[in-house]
Amino acid sequence: MKLISWNVNGLRACVNKGFNDYFKESNADLFCVQETKLQEGQITMEIGEEYEQYWNCAVKKGYSGTAVFSKIKPLSVRYGIEENHEEEGRIITLEFENFYLVNVYTPNAKRDLSRLPYRLEWEDRFRAYLVELDAHKPVIACGDLNVAHQEIDIKNAKSNVGNSGFTAEERAKMTELQAAGFLDSFRHLYPDREGAYSWWSYMPKIRERNVGWRIDYFLVSVKLKSAIVDAQIDAHVMGSDHCPVVLEIGLDEK
Repeated sequence: MKLISWNVNGLRACVNKGFNDYFKESNADLFCVQETKLQEGQITMEIGEEYEQYWNCAVKKGYSGTAVFSKIKPLSVRYGIEENHEEEGRIITLEFENFYLVNVYTPNAKRDLSRLPYRLEWEDRFRAYLVELDAHKPVIACGDLNVAHQEIDIKNAKSNVGNSGFTAEERAKMTELQAAGFLDSFRHLYPDREGAYSWWSYMPKIRERNVGWRIDYFLVSVKLKSAIVDAQIDAHVMGSDHCPVVLEIGLDEK
């Protein structure tokens, strides 16, 4: 089974920059997107009839939002964490026979860290939610988690210490999440690979020089560890300030 996650930073703009070509070429069983930045009905996706579409749009226009395109019909779909709705459209959970898929766009702490307290509270709720799901069946959680976990996951670690996405608090929450039973699939397979990033600033020459951060993940329940086949970062794919990340896993839901 092939899964892809991509923060598209505005789906309508990304569609105009080659999204559909990549989508068709990748032929994923499950394709998750974050930061769609649109409301229901604002776009018609030409992705083929074999895909079911699930959308969680933010109440605020042009902000946040997630979507999942699935070849496999889920047993159930849930929007949000505690309730079946949350105003920023950050989470979609699809339940399948053998696992849960959670597509998430984690809140940014903001440059001035004004949203860090909310971010940390979110992290605790999110971790508890995944643990709750994992008690019933294994979980695959993917998306823009807005944190570079270790120094190897960011180009200029020392100069970014304390910045949004690389604070001690945010990194500690990722450590807690992994300790709760969820593997970083990429680092599980490639613990020492340097220069592997999924986000780059739009500043001139930054992406060209690969001055990036790895903040997009596939986290997998430890109980699925032996099923992980590969995890990749499609850094060559343009269209957003993020690139797609890919998980191949030995699960048969067809």
